[in-house]
Amino acid sequence: MRAAPLARMRVPPLGGLLVAGGIIARELLRGRPRRRDLGARLAMIPAGGAPVSQPVRIRWDAHQIPFVTASSEEDLAVGLGVVHAHLRLAQMEIMRRVALGRVAEMIGPLGVELDRALRTIGFAGAGATVLAALPAETRRFAEHFLRGVNHHLEHAEEMPREFALLGLAREPWTLADYFAMARLAAADVTWLVFARLLRARRRFPDTAWRALWPRLLGTGEAIPAGPPLGPYLRAASNCAAVSGARSRNGAGMIASDPHLGLALPNLWLICGVRSPAGEAVGLMLAGFPFLALGRNRHIGWGGTNLHAASSDLFDVSGRAAEFAEREETLEVRGARPRRIRLRSGPLGAIVSDTRFFRAPRPLALAWVGTRASDELGAMLRLARARDVEEARRALEGFAVPGQTMLVATADGAIAAIRAAHLPRRHAAPADLARDPDEAWPEEPFAVLARDAACAGVEGIVVSANDRAAPCPFPIGYFFSPPDRAARLRALLGGSARLTVADLQHAQQDMAHPAALALRDGLLAHADVATLAEPAGDALRTLAAWDGCYQANSAGALVFEGVVAELSRTLPGPRRLAPLAGLWTARGLIGGEILATPASLLAPALARALGRAARLRRRWRDWGGVHRLRLSHLAGNVPLIGHRYRFGSFPVGGGNDTPNKTGHGPVRGRHAVTFGASARHVSDLADPDENHFVLLGGQDGWLGSANFADQVPLWRAGETIRVPLTAAAVARQFPFETVLTPP
Repeated sequence: MRAAPLARMRVPPLGGLLVAGGIIARELLRGRPRRRDLGARLAMIPAGGAPVSQPVRIRWDAHQIPFVTASSEEDLAVGLGVVHAHLRLAQMEIMRRVALGRVAEMIGPLGVELDRALRTIGFAGAGATVLAALPAETRRFAEHFLRGVNHHLEHAEEMPREFALLGLAREPWTLADYFAMARLAAADVTWLVFARLLRARRRFPDTAWRALWPRLLGTGEAIPAGPPLGPYLRAASNCAAVSGARSRNGAGMIASDPHLGLALPNLWLICGVRSPAGEAVGLMLAGFPFLALGRNRHIGWGGTNLHAASSDLFDVSGRAAEFAEREETLEVRGARPRRIRLRSGPLGAIVSDTRFFRAPRPLALAWVGTRASDELGAMLRLARARDVEEARRALEGFAVPGQTMLVATADGAIAAIRAAHLPRRHAAPADLARDPDEAWPEEPFAVLARDAACAGVEGIVVSANDRAAPCPFPIGYFFSPPDRAARLRALLGGSARLTVADLQHAQQDMAHPAALALRDGLLAHADVATLAEPAGDALRTLAAWDGCYQANSAGALVFEGVVAELSRTLPGPRRLAPLAGLWTARGLIGGEILATPASLLAPALARALGRAARLRRRWRDWGGVHRLRLSHLAGNVPLIGHRYRFGSFPVGGGNDTPNKTGHGPVRGRHAVTFGASARHVSDLADPDENHFVLLGGQDGWLGSANFADQVPLWRAGETIRVPLTAAAVARQFPFETVLTPP
């Protein structure tokens, strides 16, 4: 449906934008949020009259990390609900409204097209399908979690600043809300590929596209920059498991380094739990009451996005008679409500009706997430697992988004388990959209976790979104390059006994040895005799570069500047420019650069070196141009957003280094918006040897002393030790909140 003509709108789009923007600006101008220390923040928790059967004790450390102890699983869930709402209520409320397609309610007319896309995909409908088939045990846990959330929402005397900023009301949470948000978090990373390649497809002649398509299926790289369907979509990560044969203490070790969007508050929070089912510590995503990565007494676990192809596009241009159409109303802040029409067909939602999946022919999106599955139950069972086999059985219930889960045990075993439900396709698609005759069979779907788990080679298992091991049917098509995984294997391989410090060192590594192959290929085409200064100095800097992206590296700056300029100016890479913004296809573009005839490459390289020399003269080194800017969402507001920014500093790393700090083509100073967002290392030999750190802080409350207090630790490479045993928790977590029943 096209936007209504201006003459028919009582409030024109510009007027709506001004009204919504004026409301937000007015709230921002109220001044900086009032400073709250830890004691003041904990005093804000409504502890009395909680919906628990027995008192629930929540101990806190100085960073506001909670350890929740309860006498039943239901009371534990309530305690987690209170904790999540206390620490991250605003974050949860925003994600709830995103999942339900209610963004325009918060930001005005700018959110209308995003809401159209969100409602077309149908996270709410997918969540309803999950809820209808939910096992009783999982349902009870989710219900009690939301009782805790709603208790805080109803009884807390003060709401976060974002409520006034975005016009949020105190709305009780329902199971439908929760599972819609859970389906948003499970969105398929392949959608980013679809969205960008659909735009690129229109720029290519059919013959050229058919030649390029097979190469794209084999060499995609994972640094997405696609439509803003939620930060969970931008999925990458590193994870490593070390066997007892390779660890200093003889037990397994686990190291997880998840990569997500970099903003404040962080999407992760650190948490410990104890109940009759056991005890565990780890990282939870805000609003989700399970440990996505962590450890219990027996096993440690972590994962990376499998980049499984959980979706397919289908060309349904000949099936319009099968489409169903419905109308929905969007509430729009600062403007009149908008009526939108949404279409779907037997093969899925007609996503080509949205701006993000625009195509000349109707396209339907088939997604595994529209089927019933129980990820919450799977992760709750994983946290109680005692060995690899129990972990594998737990993960059979995990369908989307596909994960490569690594497991290490206290007795020294390690394994990699692919967790996903996928259709048994016969082959990769011949183009972006499949023919309707290739529709997925209803059954059987493949449950990958039923495959035998694989033990590590040389006592280690590493995963970094790289290409999945062979399978009888396609698991996915667009993977990360092998560079991060190869570097981690090089750092952790060999025969030396590894320690927690070794794993932490690997997480912070900033080397990209594979970049040196492209560097050397470029050097072979440099005509040194004809280079004038300062291009000659840039060439010498490039030749001396060791492949490391340290913040003080001049070589990294010159290399990235040269590659960006060549990819922009050479005839071959220019054809790939529309694709580079999606996956930063370094291998593909690098091959095109080196395949350029020498008569064209040599002068282009000379110009690129001159450009890189100017970059170096202005910014000096990689950290001068590569900046980590930590900001709340309000920090994006012009003129007054500086009140909600929490630092800009030079940072090392790059797209393909273990210490990932994502960036686009380097033509000037830029902000890192995607990369390593949290870190965890555990030695299973000692229940208290667990180390965590967030890029940010635990508390999402603006003005809290714990809003960004872990940033200095992050920058210094330090972590917070989070114990598991009751005695150690009592010593290290001196503050206590007791939730008491009515």
